Amino acid sequence: MSAQGRAGGVLLGKLAMEGEPLPWQPLLVSVDCNGSTVNSTQTDLQGKFVINFTETHGPQGVPADAQRQLETKYEGCVVRAAVTGFHSSAVTLTIRNLRDDPNLPAITLSPEGRGGGTELSTTTQAAPPDAMKAFVKARADWLGQNPDGAEKNLKKAVEFYPAFAQAWLQLGELQEASDPQTARESFSKAMAADPKFVLPYEQLAAMAAQEGKWQEALDNTSRALQLDASGTPQIWYCDALAKFKLNKIEEANLSATRAVATDPRHIVLSANAEDLLAIILARKADYAGALAHLKNCLTYMQPGPKMDLVKQQIAQLERKPTPSK
Repeated sequence: MSAQGRAGGVLLGKLAMEGEPLPWQPLLVSVDCNGSTVNSTQTDLQGKFVINFTETHGPQGVPADAQRQLETKYEGCVVRAAVTGFHSSAVTLTIRNLRDDPNLPAITLSPEGRGGGTELSTTTQAAPPDAMKAFVKARADWLGQNPDGAEKNLKKAVEFYPAFAQAWLQLGELQEASDPQTARESFSKAMAADPKFVLPYEQLAAMAAQEGKWQEALDNTSRALQLDASGTPQIWYCDALAKFKLNKIEEANLSATRAVATDPRHIVLSANAEDLLAIILARKADYAGALAHLKNCLTYMQPGPKMDLVKQQIAQLERKPTPSK
């Protein structure tokens, strides 16, 4: 363990599924304080996660005054997973976690069974042995950086069990880069097999947005949010972008605000959602609000063309006249 971890800079944890294998995609883990999400991260494909509270301060770890502030801010906060359709066990943070032992107890997800949307399809539970064997083998191939083997075994899985929504989703994700149309068909088959499975709507919305099909993107995000009103950072961002492009400015503002709030450390969306929110606020002539968000983007963006663009946007807004009261 690094000095940073020992001194409270990070927490380490593991996520497990009750009665099911872990999914292929990273899962969101949040830190909630007084009912608000103040920090978030994603698991790796083995379910492990790291929560960073501070930037690296060098080999000596977190300075004493910053450590005290961290303990005051986060003691009593709750760490839990945020996966639609599943109940997450929770871990309450203690001074010991924040000061001496960053290793958290395992967090377990169990199906809620409430009949709403879900990020993991219930059809997996009904998969016959041959289909499940091919699906598990496909995941092992994928983790072993053998995408061709993974695709081959996913095709076997859906051949054995055509209603295998989770397998159709993963197959679509493998196909998307090289064959978008076939990927779209796979996502649609996942949706047809399990209409309450949220992730195919998210994938189809993102593909529609990439193609500039804004109404189609909005139709898919709207359906996803009907299934799960809490949404995901990706869904809220895509929903905001589609509404902005369709000139639904007030609605876009609300969705972009939700995207930023559900991903406070920009683990999932990088600067995209906050940058979009700034653009929306500028459209509304809220230049001060737009500037605040753009300047915040600079605190976590990496140097490069995107950062240069944000700096240009800041310079343009700073030349805007302040609206009279």
